[in-house]
Amino acid sequence: MITKKLGAQTIAFAAPPSIAGHANVVGKKEGDGPLAGSFDLINQDDSFGEKSWEKAESAMQKLALSAALDKAKQSVSVLDYIFAGDLLNQCIGSGFAMRGQDAPFLGLYGACSTMAESLCMASAMLDGGFGEWAAALTSSHFCSAERQYRTPLEYGGQRTPTAQWTVTGSGCIILARDGNGPYVTHATIGKIVDKGIKDANNMGAAMAPAAYETIKAHFQDTGRRPSQYDLIVTGDLGKLGSEILFDLFHKDGMDLNNLTDCGTLIYDLEGQDVHCGGSGCGCSAVVLTGHLLNGMRAGRWKNILFCGTGALLSPTSTQQGESIPCICHAAAISCTK
Repeated sequence: MITKKLGAQTIAFAAPPSIAGHANVVGKKEGDGPLAGSFDLINQDDSFGEKSWEKAESAMQKLALSAALDKAKQSVSVLDYIFAGDLLNQCIGSGFAMRGQDAPFLGLYGACSTMAESLCMASAMLDGGFGEWAAALTSSHFCSAERQYRTPLEYGGQRTPTAQWTVTGSGCIILARDGNGPYVTHATIGKIVDKGIKDANNMGAAMAPAAYETIKAHFQDTGRRPSQYDLIVTGDLGKLGSEILFDLFHKDGMDLNNLTDCGTLIYDLEGQDVHCGGSGCGCSAVVLTGHLLNGMRAGRWKNILFCGTGALLSPTSTQQGESIPCICHAAAISCTK
């Protein structure tokens, strides 16, 4: 049997799936940021015509899926699988969005790592020969996340300096078993890392150690060096978390000068008053499906290591005084197989 496992945590795909289509949908605040030109749809109404923020999130997923399929020149009926998840309890954003969709559905919860998790799992299914087409999809909404994890917006609560702004957005990638790329060549599956941080308003500090462990494992498993990637992109550590991650590698004698973060890219940190930057499932999803993949198709970058980070807390665990378990999954994306 041919093994595709490298080291302890990494999969090297024998037939790297091709990214056939990718699209995103965002809200007004995201459209006012520096990456506005990379978004497919900027809706000035964050309710997306729905009666609740949660329904708005489902509406975003439907729009992102439809737009990505259009770019891939395919219909939803060709999909062998849809991998999707969100931040809401029981993943209702995704579950309700998939009602009426003519495709098998696998729901995921990886918090803000969901884009990377869904991309890794969808790639593994296609590489394994279990299908020809799959979708990786996720979303978040500022208002639904605030209501669930912190306090309803009507309370007008003060946000701490370490807080991040949950992105209102949804991103979708359509993967094909055959195609012209870019390709998902490797997946490094993360382990739970918990350093005892309990502050639900300091996600960056909680998640940075998980990103460090997964990126380090990727290099150990593959034998690659950081310089082999044009960009190493984390999924919403924000300003503080990115600084911590850089310091962790610096202590190892490794300066990651090609390190960047979706949470610091999506907003003008000072001009838009988002404190430490963006967060939420939609943050890395819309940056990947817009700015990053558009850049690869334009020839700006050839190799990217996309590292989605997630804080696996809940309102219940926070109220019970639990610390925050965190995860990071990494997908290597290349213009060549």
